[in-house]
Amino acid sequence: MEKGEGKMKPNIKQLSAMTGFSPATVSNALNKKKTVNEETASKILQAAREIGYTSEARINHIRLVVCRKHGKIVADTPFFASLISGVENECRALGFATVISHLDQADSDYASQLQQILDDGTTANLVLATEFTEEDARPFLQAASPIVLLDCWFEAMDFDTVSIDNTDSVANATTYLINKGHTRIGYLKGSTRIRSFIHRDYGYRRAMNRHGLPIESRYTIELTPSMDGSYKDMKEFLVTTPDLPTAFIADNDNIALGACKALQDSGYRIPEDISVIGFDDIPFCEIASPPLTTVRVFKQEMGAYAVRSLVNIIRSGNKIKAKTQICTEFIERQSVRNISEANAMNNGETSNGEFESQDI
Repeated sequence: MEKGEGKMKPNIKQLSAMTGFSPATVSNALNKKKTVNEETASKILQAAREIGYTSEARINHIRLVVCRKHGKIVADTPFFASLISGVENECRALGFATVISHLDQADSDYASQLQQILDDGTTANLVLATEFTEEDARPFLQAASPIVLLDCWFEAMDFDTVSIDNTDSVANATTYLINKGHTRIGYLKGSTRIRSFIHRDYGYRRAMNRHGLPIESRYTIELTPSMDGSYKDMKEFLVTTPDLPTAFIADNDNIALGACKALQDSGYRIPEDISVIGFDDIPFCEIASPPLTTVRVFKQEMGAYAVRSLVNIIRSGNKIKAKTQICTEFIERQSVRNISEANAMNNGETSNGEFESQDI
């Protein structure tokens, strides 16, 4: 190969040679013409998957597949509304029509709905995989058209993915608390363990370990990942008048806000008695009492970036997989107490309590 020569995109001629069928038959099968019998079409489509065949000319739709395994996380919330808005706006800007499909594992025809999506070679797929396990994601490796997973990634599976930088973001938030003088820091853990929550927990543990602070199991409280659910669970937990840390990091804002209300209704002051940090920066954070310190996720931008990644695959035929993480922004509000500053004032000293990131 001469220098500068790129790898050719798979084409109909290659598929014809590979399968032994004429180019016309291959073309008809790819376009799902009824003139091709089912067995022949199946062989051609399987070969197309194996060599990564796509044609920009035949893909003019992007399907957003909203997947629900249990529906405890993916719901009609401001977070997912913003994400979907970002997807639709970017599709429109790039000249692609948007189709939204809902895949619910509780549906009796889930398997047939899934297979129909996987076999459709005319529509590229952007899969909202927030609730996915590896087992849920595996069938999508067989998709006939380009695919990008959104809001999830797996170490052992080669998908193009666009997700949140969960681990570093929570490591930084934990370090912020440590810089404010907190050494007894707990974790408000969602009872439903999605990949994002697992990676956020990694970040908390990484920061605590790096600063030589103990991670005490009694300070990890498992709560339902909704405002109402976390409120009820936290209220029940507080009935025992437990020993509490000086601060909590929560898996998301819904958990944080529900827990804050339960703490306040049980006589604790925020942040004077307990400091709390959330994750996502949903609209309620700004109007909460006190306003919640949190990690801002660029939801619309993440959706738009995922669309651009998918369109690049469609147009270039690139088969190299990329796992992209979108950075976040730490939003400082009023739900964290500066213990260092309070101690310094008591000792007649001064402290600026600046946020030093040491974990990225």
